[in-house]
Amino acid sequence: MITVVSGIPRSGTSLMMQMLSAGGLPLLTDGMRVPDANNPRGYCEWTPVKSLSRTPEIIGEAEGKVVKVISSLLSSLPSQHEYKIIFMRRPLEEVIASQDRMLVRLGRQVTPTTKASVIAAFERHLNDVDTWLAKKTNMAVLYLAYSDVVRAPHKAAHNVADFLRTVLDVEAMSRQVEQSLYRERSRETSALAG
Repeated sequence: MITVVSGIPRSGTSLMMQMLSAGGLPLLTDGMRVPDANNPRGYCEWTPVKSLSRTPEIIGEAEGKVVKVISSLLSSLPSQHEYKIIFMRRPLEEVIASQDRMLVRLGRQVTPTTKASVIAAFERHLNDVDTWLAKKTNMAVLYLAYSDVVRAPHKAAHNVADFLRTVLDVEAMSRQVEQSLYRERSRETSALAG
């Protein structure tokens, strides 16, 4: 069994990886992408996964572990493995704001695009991924909203443990959530937090 944490970038995948590690699961990471102002607790990435579409067999190294795979690469996962996928969701306007803020912190230019067109593209992508996942018999999926994880980390940790059918340290998982790191909030999630 391979446990995969997925979602689009800036949707809370790093937080979930940190929670699973604290809960007692081994992560497949390489430390190449170090913590920074955009992700002070680290990214928990494994660089070889970026070549998954060219070398899908590398995912075998994740057997019995947790690995982060962005949503656009899920379709490259080879069918000979069984997967449990924790898919992080976040309001798309928050994702865009977080990506833009990350670029600014890195001193890069934010490309002026219409937010509506970016959101529409993300929505199409997520719909395609959901449709594809629903047809896969070797993949079980738990969808989690980032805002729910931050608002109720103990409940989220229990949901993850139930989904993975394993004993996890849910208290340690809950302690990984730091409210101050939820920096880009939509009106909806701000209202829930208030």
